[in-house]
Amino acid sequence: MKQELIRNFCIIAHIDHGKSTLADRLLEFTGVINKNMKAEQILDDMELEKERGITIKSHAIRLPYKFEGKTYQFNLIDTPGHVDFSYEVSRSLASCDGALLLIDAAQGIEAQTMSNLYLAMENDLEIIPVINKIDLPKADVEGTIHEVVENIGVDESMIMQVSAKVGTGVEGLMKAIVKHIPEPKGDFQKPAQALIFDSFFDTYRGVIVLVRLYDGILRKGEAIKLFSTEKTYNIEEIGHLGLKKEPAEKLSAGEVGYIVANIKEVADARVGDTITSLENGCETALPGFQEPKPMVFSGIFPMNGEDYQDLRDRLAKLKLNDAALVYEPENSMALGFGFRCGFLGMLHLEIIKERLFREYNVPIIATTPSVRFIINLTDGSSKVVNNPVDFPDPVRIDHVMEPFMDVEIIVPTEYVGNIMKIVQDRRGIQKDMQYIDEKRVSLHYEMPLIEIIFDFYDRIKSLSRGYASLDYQFKDYRKSKIVKVDMLINGEKVDAMSFMCHQDKAYSWGKSITDKLKDVIPRHLFKIALQASIGAKIIARSTINAMRKNVTAKCYGGDITRKRKLLEKQKEGKKRMKEIGSVAVPQEAFLEVLKADRD
Repeated sequence: MKQELIRNFCIIAHIDHGKSTLADRLLEFTGVINKNMKAEQILDDMELEKERGITIKSHAIRLPYKFEGKTYQFNLIDTPGHVDFSYEVSRSLASCDGALLLIDAAQGIEAQTMSNLYLAMENDLEIIPVINKIDLPKADVEGTIHEVVENIGVDESMIMQVSAKVGTGVEGLMKAIVKHIPEPKGDFQKPAQALIFDSFFDTYRGVIVLVRLYDGILRKGEAIKLFSTEKTYNIEEIGHLGLKKEPAEKLSAGEVGYIVANIKEVADARVGDTITSLENGCETALPGFQEPKPMVFSGIFPMNGEDYQDLRDRLAKLKLNDAALVYEPENSMALGFGFRCGFLGMLHLEIIKERLFREYNVPIIATTPSVRFIINLTDGSSKVVNNPVDFPDPVRIDHVMEPFMDVEIIVPTEYVGNIMKIVQDRRGIQKDMQYIDEKRVSLHYEMPLIEIIFDFYDRIKSLSRGYASLDYQFKDYRKSKIVKVDMLINGEKVDAMSFMCHQDKAYSWGKSITDKLKDVIPRHLFKIALQASIGAKIIARSTINAMRKNVTAKCYGGDITRKRKLLEKQKEGKKRMKEIGSVAVPQEAFLEVLKADRD
């Protein structure tokens, strides 16, 4: 295919701005799918994606488009919309030459829209702003156009208006893609250089990698090399991406396609890596490659101990399709054998938990999420800790470094006060405040990651009636007063409930958890003390009162001393029972710890 007839582009948008719906209309308009097909969000093929209305995995597809007597090849590279998957978005953008910036006419520009826009600009992409949902009664098309012109600085004539749901304006958008998105500029004579922008595991064929070729040609049967692992493979099949894979003899510079090369693990074909020919390959890799860095850590344990091996097998299968998931075996006194898992963020954690339950039917318990702290010890060494169990003795600690994030919140002006209060409560440091227009404000903060992962997103959504949007990215590690809080039930430490937090939050978090446990742990025949402690110091306590049997019921008439004697005997029995009795902690108690209020 001639390069002048190829257009590589993606759609970038905030969650729920209609990205997958617009992709469906483009597929229909180019005849890839029939208009009578009832399926919606064709590229979101995971049940969870359809249910939540979000794109979790990026997708790519080739669309043929006839215009002015020529047949163009559009390569649409769909991208995830959530902040947790920003690295995947950046690699998808790197494989494109242009981007459709999709904006909801009723909601305007959101935080993640701007974040992805900056990523697109860094990759020097041609941006076509597209205002969607123009048919909605609440649509403010004029206001959104003004907002786009002010924020992005594009000419008003470049802004397209569509309704992805009914297909209005899609034809004009297709013409704009041909006119404004540049053709790829690759040299066929140079050594092959291809970017992996996605990979997934096929049970029968191994890892299938999706690539964009920048230079050179890759052919079926050719030996290839991956830069990051320096492993070599032979191309068994190569081709283009339609609704089904379309095998071909070669991929040339500027084209997007797939490669099957008997790669055994997704971790060997990492997103962002470079593929080249083994003989006469390119000297340098394409820039921007990073190892996926887990930000949130949680212990995952099977509800039934006998499911441990099953859980191990299921996690291994999930890992084949998700290189960002990391896990290692862990043992807990309370929950038995399980795994310590690392995730890109809280959404990633929720999705893995859902998939384990739905796709593999493994009921699990997840412990309190944590982040990675760097602990500098008094002997001059340092230790990276993401599990409260590994937290050293406070006597040995010199200081602790915790991760801080750059946070952007876009919110309507009437809710600014509510948002500022909750960010302040969560140790946020305000950097600046910019008015996007008379209705909305962009707030920039630096915040500890530990404060963001606990229901922060849900809280700002509820405080702003759903209008606030959030984007964040890692900034640096800073010195902080981090302590480990142990939860004690009847004087016994329950390691699965321990957590790390800032010293100032230890009491409120500890008290919140003891109060939650008081409601879910059933009453026993003896009093149960629920305590939160830092080392030997008890900082919060709740008490579950004992169930009391009426031992004086059989005692009728006679002297009061007879009743007292029975009550004293009962008291002694309860005391002895407390010393030797164990507390039955139901599974719900571990789930309730996650729901405890963290403000």
